[in-house]
Parts: sequence; structure tokens; C-alpha cells
Amino acid sequence: MKADVLLGLQWGDEGKGKIVDVLTPKYDIIARFQGGPNAGHTLEFNGIKHVLRTIPSGIFHEKAVNIIGNGVVIDPVVLIAEIEALIKMGVDVKAKLLFSKKAHLILPTHRLLDAASETAKGKEKIGSTLKGIGPTYMDKTGRNGIRIGDISAANFKTKYDSLVEKHKHILHQFNYEYNLSEMEPEWFKAIEELKKYQHIESEHYINDAIKNGKAVLCEGAQGSLLDIDFGSYPFVTSSNTICAGACTGLGLAPNNIGSVYGIFKAYCTRVGSGPFPTELHDTIGDNIRNNGREFGSVTGRPRRCGWLDLPALKYAVMINGVTELMMMKADVLSELDTIKICTHYIVDGKKLDYLPYDVVTKEIAPVYTELKGWKSDLTKINVLTDLPKELFTYIEFIEKEVKTPISLVSVGPDRTQTLIRHLKAVV
Repeated sequence: MKADVLLGLQWGDEGKGKIVDVLTPKYDIIARFQGGPNAGHTLEFNGIKHVLRTIPSGIFHEKAVNIIGNGVVIDPVVLIAEIEALIKMGVDVKAKLLFSKKAHLILPTHRLLDAASETAKGKEKIGSTLKGIGPTYMDKTGRNGIRIGDISAANFKTKYDSLVEKHKHILHQFNYEYNLSEMEPEWFKAIEELKKYQHIESEHYINDAIKNGKAVLCEGAQGSLLDIDFGSYPFVTSSNTICAGACTGLGLAPNNIGSVYGIFKAYCTRVGSGPFPTELHDTIGDNIRNNGREFGSVTGRPRRCGWLDLPALKYAVMINGVTELMMMKADVLSELDTIKICTHYIVDGKKLDYLPYDVVTKEIAPVYTELKGWKSDLTKINVLTDLPKELFTYIEFIEKEVKTPISLVSVGPDRTQTLIRHLKAVV
């Protein structure tokens, strides 16, 4: 038995939460391996929309164990609020949610540092969600961080005070005004609540589960093009969002990775700053945004929208070793007569079919292929063969270019609006 990995192949917001929810009945354990409350995984069923920030998307299923791995950074206040909302819905969170002792904590001063740094950048800001993610990862790599396993230690408050003093010194250099005393009481109250949950050596727990034949699904956050090493740097997140992040974020050996499910939209979106070669600044882009409800599930920010970018998608498939693709939001494009797909870039007069190093600094002109739109409502279709032939043409064109099968097609936000083509983990 090997662990499967599910992750986004674009700039996040691909619909990972829905697919984890759909696949969870086939798995015993769902484990988040990176990111923090800057993620917003949206699930919809029984006519109700649910947004999860830190908790894995398998939490609504009765039998699955959900693990927050060591690669995740946790804001106790945000997490406890998320837990309380689930409890009100009747979800037995305590029985199904486990925390890695090695997961790092976001302090109130991390959020202040995030805001101060972004403010100081001015026009050069990267579009941070201001959740304190970056500063927390900086303390992690700087060997100053505080982890879940520390909150029960006798010297916890001493470690906290020491790190906060360091942060205050940095905030003074930014000349940033703040009131920490207003933030700390709620944070420490949330810490006391977190003590009531089970903290585990997650690397041992997951590897033992695999040895005992348990099915494990590793859930990624954000998207591959936001990876700290392989994304459009510096307009990236602060963690490894690619498949390799499941190894470091959960303690899995590479040879224990099985299928890699890559999620992508039938078009592209991006939140915040950074390059976006196929972005649309016209009514088509506006219509995609409105029809697709393309507004951040956590921040509420409108997402930038554009045509599907195959050079970027092929890049993400390559670095993740994707074995199966899952295409989301095909229904959003249903009103269009013609749909474009970017197949190449023109950079410095050269035609490229891959994502170049200098995507941030170079002028990139997309080269498009036009396909006929399907012009029909997909949201009520529940049999794969009932999909319009134009959509099958679109799917097959992508498969041929990317050389990876599209195993699942989503035609709406609800878990029932999911059509399986030839998925290994058949639901």
C-alpha cells in the first residue's frame, strides 16, 4: 500500500477540497502536508457551502482520520473557530482530527510582521494574505519556531516571550504601529483548547498505517505554480506545494508515493500579484469570474481570470509526476461560442512550449488555439456520455498536449456534480 497525493496544478483555488471530499470514502486517512490558514478549501453538499482553512477536507466523513501534518503552520485562533463551526454542525472533530507535534504555530506577532512587511513593499508587494504564513515559515527555517509539541512543555511561555521580543525588535525597525495586548488573550485561549486534542508523532502514525494496509490520501494546499522553489518567484507562497512537499510535510519516503492526482480548472485564475500570461482584461474574463464565483474563499478578493495555459500545466505535471488529471469547472465556460487554449509562449521572439525561468521579468505573448464551445448547461448532467461532443474535443486536446489522462470532470460545485472517466480510485 502506498499513499496517494492530491494537489493543485495552477495558482491555487482549483477545487481540491471538493475532490478530497469526493474521494475520502475510499481512504482511511486524509493528511494535509503544507500551507496554513491562507488556504481555503471549499466543499458543497446538501445545498450547503463549507470552507475549510487548516482542517483536511475529509473531516465530514464519519470513518476517515484527518491529520494536520508537520509541514502545516497553524493559527490557533483561526483553527479553533473552524473547529467550533464544525462542532455546531454535529461533526465529531475530536474523534477524527489529529495534530503533528512538529507542526509550527502562527503567533500574533507573525501576523503583524506579515502586514508590516507587505506595507513596506508598497507597489512591490507580493499579494500576501496577511495571515502570518511567511514569517512563521521564516522562523521555522531560522530555527526559532514554536511547535504544537511545545504547548504542553513547562518552558512554553518562556519560548513564546523570547520569540515575541525578537519580533518586536523587527516591528520597531519597520516603524509599524500595533497593539499586541489586544491579540494575545484570544490566542492563549485557543492554545488551551488545542491542548485538548490528540498530538501525535505523525510520521510514525502515517508510515505504520501504510504498513498495515491503510489507504492514505495526502492533501495539498495552494497550487504548484505558487511553490517556493518552482513557482513564479517571488510571487509564491512560503512552502513546497508540489508532490515532494508530501514527503517533507508528512515524513513519507518517495517510494511510498502511489498515484498523484493533479487538479486544474478548465481555465486559469490567480489571486494577488504575479505573472499571468493568459489573463483576460475584458468582458469574457469578467463573465468567467462571475459565473465561476471566482472570489477568494478566505480573503474574498476577486480572482484574476484567463484562458487555460498548457505550457504551465505541462510544467506542473512534470515536476509533480502527475498520474491522473482532474478537470474542474467545465460548466463555467458553457456560455462561450469559442474557447481558447494557450499552447505556446513567444518570449524574445522565440516560440516556447514550456514555462521559462524569467516568467516574471520577460514579456510573454501567449499563442492560442481556438476550439468550439459546448454552449450547453452541464450542471444537470450525471452520465458521462451525455456531455457535449465539443467538451470531449476540449478534453482530448488537453490530454494529447499534456500526455496525461483526465480521469474526472467536475460540472458543478456539489459533490454529486462529478463525472468519472477512468479514475484509479473509483468512487
